[in-house]
Amino acid sequence: GIQQKNHKPTNAWNFQAKTPISSYSDNDNKLNYHTNTMAKKNKKSAAAEAAAAAKQKEEEEEEEEEEEVEVEEEMELLQVDVGDIIKVKQILDETVAGTFISEDLSAHGEAVQLQEEYTNDNIKLLLMALACGFAAVSQFGLAADFPKNRMWLGVCCASYFCISGILQLIMTFVDKDCIMMTKPLTDPEAIKLVKKGGNKEMNKYGIRVRSQFPRFSEFYTVILEFQGKDPPSEFVMGTWSVGQFFDVDGFFDEEGVMLEIEELYRRFEAGKFDKPDGEGGSKKRKKSSKKNN
Repeated sequence: GIQQKNHKPTNAWNFQAKTPISSYSDNDNKLNYHTNTMAKKNKKSAAAEAAAAAKQKEEEEEEEEEEEVEVEEEMELLQVDVGDIIKVKQILDETVAGTFISEDLSAHGEAVQLQEEYTNDNIKLLLMALACGFAAVSQFGLAADFPKNRMWLGVCCASYFCISGILQLIMTFVDKDCIMMTKPLTDPEAIKLVKKGGNKEMNKYGIRVRSQFPRFSEFYTVILEFQGKDPPSEFVMGTWSVGQFFDVDGFFDEEGVMLEIEELYRRFEAGKFDKPDGEGGSKKRKKSSKKNN
């Protein structure tokens, strides 16, 4: 009887011990299963993120390629007959004027911004509109009752020709070779930077931009001087061969012109003016042109 009593607790202890051991092994299996599942999910999510990043990168590259193609197409469209001197000068003048309105023209960056002066242009537009008004009245309002109102018709015709003559005089003796004018600087920070750079009068006077392209000549000249200052005004001048900006097929190097004009303006902004006879400016320009080539 004693052996049976001793034997039962031993079996009971073994039975009780085996039960928790099996439960621990089941828990370990479940934990390993969950761990593997989470690892697989993390791998899948990492792979998905990598794929999404690669796809986004490909899309960005495609967009950049499309933008480059569009820029190339725009550049290809800018082709001119180099034998047409008027058209060549028009394109050069427009590029020069556009460069002066750009944000990165100054050596000081966006802190110095030039604003175009439209006063003279507005006056000319007003005179043109007035002349066209007299012409329209004489053509459509008074011509029907001719000769009853011939006096008023004569007044309108005379007014049209007088205003047209005034416009021609303005363009010949006032504008001359001017393609644009800028306003004096008004921003205190910009004035401080420019004065520190060497030009002391850009807050008093604007800039008068002149261009010259003589007939039967290959050289294009841009002159920057103070607008409204009593002559002789300080100036800088640059002269280039049009062959530097146009190839044999007539394709136009717009960026090359803009870089040359930026360099010319920065000389003006720094107060490095040319001599009155222009020899200093022309020599400097020829040297820089040779370096660029």
